[in-house]
Amino acid sequence: MSVVPTSLPGLAVIGGGPAGLMAAEVARAAGLEVDLFEAKGSVGRKFLIAGKGGLNLTHGEPRPGFDARYRERAAAVGHWLDDFDADALRAWARELGVDTYVGSSGRVFPDDRKAAPLLRGWVRRLREQGVRFHVQHRWRGWDEAGALRFDTPDGAIATHARATVLALGGGSWPQLGADGAWVDVLRARGIDIATLEPANCGFDIGWSAHLARHAGAPLKPVIAHWRDADGEHALQGECVLTATGIEGSLIYALSAGLRQAIVRDGQALLELDLAPGRSRDRLRDDLARPRGKRSRGEHLRRASGLSAAKAALVIEHLGPNALDVAAQVATTIKRLPLRLLRPRPIAEAISSAGGVRLQALDEALMLRDLPGVFCAGEMLDWEAPTGGYLLQACFASGLRAGRGARDWLRRR
Repeated sequence: MSVVPTSLPGLAVIGGGPAGLMAAEVARAAGLEVDLFEAKGSVGRKFLIAGKGGLNLTHGEPRPGFDARYRERAAAVGHWLDDFDADALRAWARELGVDTYVGSSGRVFPDDRKAAPLLRGWVRRLREQGVRFHVQHRWRGWDEAGALRFDTPDGAIATHARATVLALGGGSWPQLGADGAWVDVLRARGIDIATLEPANCGFDIGWSAHLARHAGAPLKPVIAHWRDADGEHALQGECVLTATGIEGSLIYALSAGLRQAIVRDGQALLELDLAPGRSRDRLRDDLARPRGKRSRGEHLRRASGLSAAKAALVIEHLGPNALDVAAQVATTIKRLPLRLLRPRPIAEAISSAGGVRLQALDEALMLRDLPGVFCAGEMLDWEAPTGGYLLQACFASGLRAGRGARDWLRRR
């Protein structure tokens, strides 16, 4: 275990995800002494999980469309992206020997689609540059003298830092370290924090036991239809049935608005077109043909071309006896209503919304009420859909916080 002195010579970075690592890199490149503390036994654990199915590093969407993905925080995050956008992130990865490509969906991946080689190369370079890593150091706040407190396997320690970057993550995937325990610590210091909520998450609907048997079945392709204050919208994509409701990339892309609708109205209405390639009239005519000896369910699947899971959704909504009314079934297939009751728990979510309100920070991401303490990454109050937007903002905010700490220490 690394030995931590009672007073650090430079910057303490707390949190070993992309935001914390980037803050450490920027500060060290400026000549600052940097000590990085991580609660787990190694850094970048959520980053590695994110790359399990192919690391989605950023997105190729041009700005300002890219910025708009951050919804109410588009302007603020846009300022971070002015310093470090998708092109800059790809160039940075190239410096680590990792080339990237833009996939058909616009998502940007390393050529080998793996997170581990990039993370290993990054950490190795940081160590060579002089960043000191202290793992299994869980931050517990400050003591009465203003020293940083940590729990370690060898007991509690305290150390003073000239400046600190907090990059502690949100509240999703607590087993990887982002458990939101920092919220109470900062609130006790008077920092304004928006309640952490699940983002990029699934939703509960409350299926019958019959439909719950299709848990894990994909629904693809489908078109989601929904209404909000700006009118009616539609988006094509894929989702997955769960034992309690629905999840998947299409749902994640809409999760912020769906979550807000549930808060406002007690539920959110989402309508799915289960057969994007067929018109309602064609479905009606195909379903109106005699079914012969086939069961209602088999006739529904064959006549409409629906998968078993999609057909089960139709039956769940209409009941088996209504399957003989072709026009009604066709209408349901084209606009199947789903009433979402609640988001899944934050521990299951890909990311979280809420966190340190941006009004509590200055342009350099320093807490206005705690001079010398900067925040970065998912612990800030912003959210974005999956597709590279999450990681991009974490990198960019880490760079801004690292530069802010550098400039603040230089002024002192």
